[in-house]
Amino acid sequence: MAKGEALHALRPFLRNWVWEHGRVGTRYLDCSTGEIRFDEGKKAHFASETHIYVSLLKDADPAAHDGPALHEGGLARLLHAAQQGRPADAGSAAEVQRAVQDCVELALVSAYQRDAEQAQARYAQEPMFDDEIRAAVIEDVRRIWVGVREQLALYDYTIFHGFPQPFLISDAPFIDWRTRAKPAQPFVSLPLGPYCLLVGTPSTRTSRSAPLLWKEAPAMGPFRDHNRHQVDSARRWLAATTDELLVAVRPRFAPPETAQPGQSDGTDAPPPPPSPRRRKA
Repeated sequence: MAKGEALHALRPFLRNWVWEHGRVGTRYLDCSTGEIRFDEGKKAHFASETHIYVSLLKDADPAAHDGPALHEGGLARLLHAAQQGRPADAGSAAEVQRAVQDCVELALVSAYQRDAEQAQARYAQEPMFDDEIRAAVIEDVRRIWVGVREQLALYDYTIFHGFPQPFLISDAPFIDWRTRAKPAQPFVSLPLGPYCLLVGTPSTRTSRSAPLLWKEAPAMGPFRDHNRHQVDSARRWLAATTDELLVAVRPRFAPPETAQPGQSDGTDAPPPPPSPRRRKA
């Protein structure tokens, strides 16, 4: 597969989970060991898995499957504005619309990784050359996800900000509530920060999406199961603003021998500070 890992698909979002008071870094749970760790700095080095990139453009060149082309400055502005709950800081209408599209593209990259990795492992067992395996993986991913991308391109999007409780983010943060929730809910979501979500809903439009809406969220509402879905999706890591959120889900990932009474809890992060809230102007 093409190697487009210069920008990890989720690092732009993880910047909003960085704790900047005192020791700067990100608290995360390593899903392979159940250990809670602290990643120093603002770079989210723990998000280091190699992504398989597949173009989801309808008429994509079969040889062109690098990471999506992003407007990193506009994306950073939108994520900062969402964290702050300040729509005016997000940029012009055109910049905001492009940044939302970038969010959706990156969400899809993280969403199709499981399918891509499973396909790659399956074809690796066949008597195939590397370029044949690559082509087969691309075909499999595109068969499932090109239509999803086209559908989401016509959705209407809203940023909900100011939630009263913090969100987790996993290595697969995109949630399709139409298939994951019971009963099904008619929207998709992506966490932009610990207190804000990008939510997409079906539209009657057939040509282009509507301008982004911003809404304050005084209650968790239909998103109260967000963290449960993040835990269910996590395969490599979960990031949070405090250790308490990670300790609560650690038994799901900790090997049996490390979960015995009297043993270390596997936490190498410093004592958790008060939970950070969304920043005020």
